Amino acid sequence: MTRINRKLLWMQLLACLPAMHAGAQEPHDGHDMKAHMDDDAIYALLLVDRLELHGARGETPFVWDANAWIGKDRNRLYLRSEGEAVDGSVERASVEALWARPVSRWWNLAVGLRQDVRPERSRSWLGVGAIGLAPYRVHVEATAYLGDAGRTALRLETEYDLLLTNRLILQPRLELDAYGKDDRTRGIGSGVASLEAGVRLRYELRREIAPYVGVVWSKAFGATADIAQAAGRDARELQAVAGLRVWF
Repeated sequence: MTRINRKLLWMQLLACLPAMHAGAQEPHDGHDMKAHMDDDAIYALLLVDRLELHGARGETPFVWDANAWIGKDRNRLYLRSEGEAVDGSVERASVEALWARPVSRWWNLAVGLRQDVRPERSRSWLGVGAIGLAPYRVHVEATAYLGDAGRTALRLETEYDLLLTNRLILQPRLELDAYGKDDRTRGIGSGVASLEAGVRLRYELRREIAPYVGVVWSKAFGATADIAQAAGRDARELQAVAGLRVWF
């Protein structure tokens, strides 16, 4: 390459630099790219996991279990509510508000308050627990509670979604409750109070809407079973259920 050709090449390259700089500075004129690159956005979800009728003997209880969360990747507010109504009257109900933060890849630490609205007068609890996925993608919620007058409680919930097809899903579910003191006004004895095991088969009409049917077996233990039998209730029940699962 001659000296003249090299000089012409450098002059052409220098002439292109302003255009290259402008293109690098404003690749999309009039558009703010920050809105498309937000790695700390706020997300939200509302899940009504159980909205169902139980085929109990002599009555048809209506049961709900819903939770929601809002927040960012590292800090979220969890809201939970569950309860049971019979013949239009709410027999038990509770609401929780928990702040959650990840402590590992699959687990969140949750701290907050729980309010038992029914039965009888309400009770308040401070709750500390863990929410996450155990091996084999088993969803786990374990929460310990401290209430007034030194009352303590523990709740463990696990569930697993087994995909039979893309839309047909079998969900085994287990719930265990234990208490540190007797609370006879609520039909609760100290120790392991109750165990509920169920399996539900749902069909997703859409990912957000899924009717289901299932079977639930429940059993009271120890002092809780004695209280139930003294009140004329069975300590052990097997019920058919039908309901709807929705999320937004």
